[in-house]
Amino acid sequence: MLKEFGKCDTSSFHIQLISKVINLNRYPFIRLIIENNISEKEYNDLMELLNGLNQTYHQQKEEGLIDFTTLLVRFAGMLNEKLNPNETIAALKKEGYYPSLMNEFTNIITRESKIRKR
Repeated sequence: MLKEFGKCDTSSFHIQLISKVINLNRYPFIRLIIENNISEKEYNDLMELLNGLNQTYHQQKEEGLIDFTTLLVRFAGMLNEKLNPNETIAALKKEGYYPSLMNEFTNIITRESKIRKR
């Protein structure tokens, strides 16, 4: 048990050193994953969710659908509670993950924000 803690502690230290060398501002999604202590399983679940939403988005777009708010709601509802939906979308967009879907989500958020301000 003590060895496992030491190994984990060493890994954490190494990650801290690497994060000082790498400009994590260039990788905001990875930074969110690290800062919010997302596990490998949680990360894989998120990527699976995004992949599914992206496939649905492209299918619906081909079918002529123009409102994708339900996909955004599904994303926010199924997103790990450690992550903020808006921050996660912005980070994914900046790193180039699922660009069409993230642009759509950003447009919906912007449109909804303007409507609320009126």
